Amino acid sequence: MKTYLNPDPKTQSELCKRPELARENIDALVDEILKKVKAEGDQALTYYSEKWEGCALDSFEVTKAEFEAAQLEVDDNLKRAIQFAQGTIEKFHQAQIISEEKVETARGVSCWRKSLPIEKVGLYIPGGTAPLFSTILMLGVPAKLAGCSEIVLCTPPRKDGSIDPAILFTANLIGITQVFKVGGAQAIAAMAYGTESIPAVYKIFGPGNQYVTKAKQKVQEWGVAIDMPAGPSEVLVIADGTCVPEFVAADLLSQAEHGVDSQVVLVTTRETVVEKIQAEIELQLAELPRKDLAAKALEHSFSVVLPDMKACFDFSNRYAPEHLIVASEQATNYIDFITNAGSVFLGKYSCESAGDYASGTNHTLPTNGYAKSYSGVSMDSFFKKITFQNINEKGILNIGPAIEVMAAAEGLQAHKNAVSLRLKSLSL
Repeated sequence: MKTYLNPDPKTQSELCKRPELARENIDALVDEILKKVKAEGDQALTYYSEKWEGCALDSFEVTKAEFEAAQLEVDDNLKRAIQFAQGTIEKFHQAQIISEEKVETARGVSCWRKSLPIEKVGLYIPGGTAPLFSTILMLGVPAKLAGCSEIVLCTPPRKDGSIDPAILFTANLIGITQVFKVGGAQAIAAMAYGTESIPAVYKIFGPGNQYVTKAKQKVQEWGVAIDMPAGPSEVLVIADGTCVPEFVAADLLSQAEHGVDSQVVLVTTRETVVEKIQAEIELQLAELPRKDLAAKALEHSFSVVLPDMKACFDFSNRYAPEHLIVASEQATNYIDFITNAGSVFLGKYSCESAGDYASGTNHTLPTNGYAKSYSGVSMDSFFKKITFQNINEKGILNIGPAIEVMAAAEGLQAHKNAVSLRLKSLSL
């Protein structure tokens, strides 16, 4: 990791740019995939499965027998851990379901909102080098709590055409039965347009690589909603002299091991802190099974040394990290400094891994600076909110004159007439 000492504002802006593949290559390939799946359906999915997953599938849907086999293959300790995490995630998300009150905005005018579940949702669960069964909990639990009537799950198969048993166990645990062996941008296309095997949905959730993220952004043009642009994982750690270098190094490596396009950033006020943490990174990296992936991620990661903690948080807010760890004994004192972050972890024991698995918060978060304008997945993500209004005679008499004046000023006579006729009927 390269270290930058008190970089000027221009350099800081450059550092906030994420590593990415050539954009024109992504656009062209994703456009090709979307068009092919839209036109050819399952035939296109078969083509891409053989091309990229290296397996030929007779059927994309996971069978009942495969679900049953997975229950026997998953270790009992892992089952209990998944069930424990399910409980904390349910508890945190259940608390987000609120009932809004009716509001009388003027005498005789009542307005309110009603939350209704999005009927058909699609969940994308990354597979590849790390099958993220935890993401099923993060997306499936709130989808079930919201009452979504149809939940479709897509995840890439292994080369033998199977799905990791932990993914199937977790899906079955929370009651998701429509699971399909499809990954990448083609999975997003399948859920957006529908194929012979995979139903079309109204909203797509889930993280993925840059191709998956680009596909999600593009299908919005066809009226399919998405949770957010959630691409390669990232963490920014603000550490002061009270941090535990061993802990910080572990936190940085926990994100670096996601993949070569992940990025980790260390921000501090002391160069000696960087040196201690860098030494710990080298020690811990050597012991990691995924050290080659982590090492490549570290190549485009960096450390920044700034004059004071306020400057550190200013840089963090500009970077807008997916995960922000405040490694300081005074972490809670800095909460008001934070304006842009997907999820925040305060103090030496609040490791980012806790949010990934079992603290209860959702780990599906905005990346690539989108934390400036997007929130992470929550119960709100699975609801649509419909506004209602009920206006009686007194109500239209109260607000009608203002409506007439405003409609006339905008040159919309029919709008004015809709009110004027009602007011006239009440004066007869």
